[in-house]
Amino acid sequence: MTFTLIGHCHKRNQLGIGIATYSLAVGGYCPFINPKVAAVSTQAFANPQLGPLAMRLLEMGFSPEKVVKELESHDPYHEYRQIGIVDKNGQVAGKTGDNTLPWSGHSIGEGYVAMGNVLSGSQVVEEMAATYENGKELDLEERILRSIEAGRDAGGQPQGQRSAALIIYDREDYALMDLRVDAHEEPIAELCRVYALYKQYIPLYYDLRSKEPHIAPTQEEWERMHQIRT
Repeated sequence: MTFTLIGHCHKRNQLGIGIATYSLAVGGYCPFINPKVAAVSTQAFANPQLGPLAMRLLEMGFSPEKVVKELESHDPYHEYRQIGIVDKNGQVAGKTGDNTLPWSGHSIGEGYVAMGNVLSGSQVVEEMAATYENGKELDLEERILRSIEAGRDAGGQPQGQRSAALIIYDREDYALMDLRVDAHEEPIAELCRVYALYKQYIPLYYDLRSKEPHIAPTQEEWERMHQIRT
């Protein structure tokens, strides 16, 4: 019931997930990121317990492929699940269970996993993967967001989408951005709108307020300095 792009940027050592679905508030229960470990999405008939378990196994030194196998042994309903993993070094693994609803499947490439279920066809994942492959000059968040847009434009889910999220981690333990649209008729378009606004504030929110509060301007001052129209 979801389509997702999980990616790693080797230039900046970032991890990110873009995700959209017909279900509500998908950003709260499918994606998991630990910047020192990996980015994981567990979806289809989602079991949110699998995300933290995958992280613990990865922290123990398991490869993404080995983690997928271990999750199968811990979950009697693993054939109803879909899972993608991209670790901090860009190693990847994916699994689409036999009992996920069609069309479902995944594509693995260098530093990314594109996957989805209850899609209008295989072209959704194919276009997501191709868009990601062709966006190597872009920042990770732009690359992932364009991939999710491409999945939507290739047919997305037959019933449409109602929620979406874009989550990016950089060098800190807290997110560079964690943007969510929990209920909207066009959640990907709304996510793009929120991203375009939010990115203008990233230096203020991510660095200045936490590391140099003595010189951090107020939000109103920042908006004037950068001519931001809200």
